[in-house]
Amino acid sequence: MSQRSKEAGSGNHSAAGPGRAAAAGPLAGREDWLLGLLLLAAIIMAYQPAWHAGFIWDDDRYVTENPLLGAPDGLRRIWFSLDSPSQYFPLTYTTFYVEHALWGLKPAGYHWDNIVLHAANALLAWRLLRRLRVSGAWLGAALFALHPVQAQSVAWVAERKNVLMVFFFLLSLLAWTRFIDEPTKRPWRFYALALVFYAFSLSAKTTACTLPAALLLVLWLQKRPIGWRRLAEAAPFVALALGIGLVTVWWERYHLGTHGKLFEIGPVERVLIASRALWFYAGKLLWAANLAFSYPRWTISASAPLAYVWLLGTAALALVIWRLRRWAGRSLEVAALFFAATLGPMLGFIMLSTFQYSFVADHYQYLACLGPLALLAAGLELGWERMTKQSPVLRVIFCAVLLAALGAMTWHQCGMYADAETLWRATIARNPGSWLAHNNLGALLCAKGDTEEAIAQYRQALEIRPEDTETQNNLGVAFFVKGKTEAAIAQYRKILERTPENANALNNLGNALAQKGDMEEAIAQYHSAQQIQPDYAEAHYNLGNAMVKKGEINEALEQYRKAVESKPDYAEALNNLGDALVLKGDFEEAIAQLQRALTIKPDYADAHYDLGNALFEHGRLDGAIAEYRKALEIKADYAEADNNLGTALCTKGELGEGIVCYRQAVGINPRYAEAYANLGDACLRNRQIKQAMDSWQQALAIKPDNADVLNNLAWLLATTSDPALRKGAAAVALAQHANQLRGGSNPMILRTLAAAYAETGSYGVAAVTARRALELAIEQKNDALGATLQKEIELYEAGAPVREAK
Repeated sequence: MSQRSKEAGSGNHSAAGPGRAAAAGPLAGREDWLLGLLLLAAIIMAYQPAWHAGFIWDDDRYVTENPLLGAPDGLRRIWFSLDSPSQYFPLTYTTFYVEHALWGLKPAGYHWDNIVLHAANALLAWRLLRRLRVSGAWLGAALFALHPVQAQSVAWVAERKNVLMVFFFLLSLLAWTRFIDEPTKRPWRFYALALVFYAFSLSAKTTACTLPAALLLVLWLQKRPIGWRRLAEAAPFVALALGIGLVTVWWERYHLGTHGKLFEIGPVERVLIASRALWFYAGKLLWAANLAFSYPRWTISASAPLAYVWLLGTAALALVIWRLRRWAGRSLEVAALFFAATLGPMLGFIMLSTFQYSFVADHYQYLACLGPLALLAAGLELGWERMTKQSPVLRVIFCAVLLAALGAMTWHQCGMYADAETLWRATIARNPGSWLAHNNLGALLCAKGDTEEAIAQYRQALEIRPEDTETQNNLGVAFFVKGKTEAAIAQYRKILERTPENANALNNLGNALAQKGDMEEAIAQYHSAQQIQPDYAEAHYNLGNAMVKKGEINEALEQYRKAVESKPDYAEALNNLGDALVLKGDFEEAIAQLQRALTIKPDYADAHYDLGNALFEHGRLDGAIAEYRKALEIKADYAEADNNLGTALCTKGELGEGIVCYRQAVGINPRYAEAYANLGDACLRNRQIKQAMDSWQQALAIKPDNADVLNNLAWLLATTSDPALRKGAAAVALAQHANQLRGGSNPMILRTLAAAYAETGSYGVAAVTARRALELAIEQKNDALGATLQKEIELYEAGAPVREAK
């Protein structure tokens, strides 16, 4: 399948096959276009399961819950702050920022961009291998494109950093090959391009720091002298690599926490891990069976003799490659060195945060596998050429079957990345000892409400890794969500017995105690968490919530402000800060804080709802209505928003539409007493007496002690002009209940009770009750009510009941 030309025997020799070489010219001509389109189509079909895949692990940090992507100053902070949720990958986050602006959180666009970048990488690899005169260049690129170990890098949105890094890495290598070609006119343009592309590659992912080794390997492959001049030309690349490498080492250790028992690995063990990892990756290339998202974490000890087998095997293989150099030229050396060098940062010499789960992962060798696969393609090409009877048809069939098999395996492998639950269940099936998969599946199930299975998954994770505090905390959360508050409290106390300064456990213990109603101890736990970690935003937020429940609004405001100081993009804290300001009556600042929350999280339904409440209280009805409607667009089953929208519309005089909203609210939540009460009020204003009475009866069936609803229903039962609806005895009972609830001191309820007595014919009692109501009205300086009561007393003294107009 390689592209050969009349120049094949001239110039420099193969990078991956001895003696013979492929054409070095650019991709051109009909055959090249057809082969390029064929490769592109094969990639798209092999990754078909990723077209409609969702987001999985780490995609939340990178995309779905990354506040930088929606922030107005997000781009500045991506490039010039430490706010990135993982390492310093500014170009990668910039692509996510642009995508977020274009299509929000629809995963298809992110997946398609990964597939397109992978296809571009395959075409660039083809171009590079041809420029290096590698036999079987197209086949090598196709193997790179369709090998199933690549599925993790392409089907996982968070691995955008990998495919993007390799895109610019290959562009930099191509520019370098043009720079070192003697016939190239104005070669320094290509040198500058190589540097620019390299800077982009490093800003996508730091593991591009291995490019200087690849530059020198290109020179070595082409038998060009590597003197001081070439070393000086490579020096800026080395400087860039060292600079970003040091930033990453610092970031990993002090920002991501690569220290502690899990990362205390001696230098000998690190060498042993690296040697075993090299064989692991090579084995997965040769036999891509049982590929998993997360592999078992090896336990390697320098005192175990068997641990040295992989190191001895590596040394033996290096000796074999060196001995074969006379027959194979430099091709074997270059392929092996490229493989080892580009894997170098992920071999365990430098601790990465992901090593707490496993020392190996398929995506680590996304770039590195290009060397061995190109070597394999060149070997196949050479084998075809040396066959006594060459058959072009058989050759095409063989390559087609090989690539179809790899493509089918890739298609199958992509299926496990369809969604997070599929991923974790597939991981457990292939690696039952993955505490990471059990823990994350538990968290996913807990969020879905399947707490029983979540608890079972957490317990399996703890059987594998009993000391893991994250899983222990998650188990407590599952107990809490399931309503097993006592079990949650016991779980958190168990964690704190072993790690008393675990701020997360203290915070969660506070939440469980607050749920139990033990607010004082909950507050004490939040304070303890803050003493250990003063900038613990969640603890400040939860303490603020506790203070609101206690009615201490000023203290709540202080805690919410501290939460926002510690975590400026904490939309939930900003939202609750706005709510607390509404309670204090500071509507202007409340509206500003709620709008700030929505700037950070535009699809935050609760913030739209709460902003609607603030605007309503501030008298801005149109703005309130607009916010309630936005909340309902995001969350169609938001009964509270329907209820408050109905109230705002009725206040504006749009009774018909308000009634529709109230009916929607009770349709969503048939136990929503307040919505039934409001519906009754709206129906009464709309002169729908029967409907008003029915709604209030529904409200009282749910909440029997609502004095206002009791009073309203009693008034209609006593005074309605429709004799079929009047029920004097029922009105008396309801009004008496309302009067007891208000302590006999509410003149409006006493007025209703008087009318109810009159309806039953007890006019004397009605007059006495109405006079008591009149006294209270005068005391309260309610002149309008007093005048009404005077007229009604005259009716009672004349032996007549009160009747509402039709």
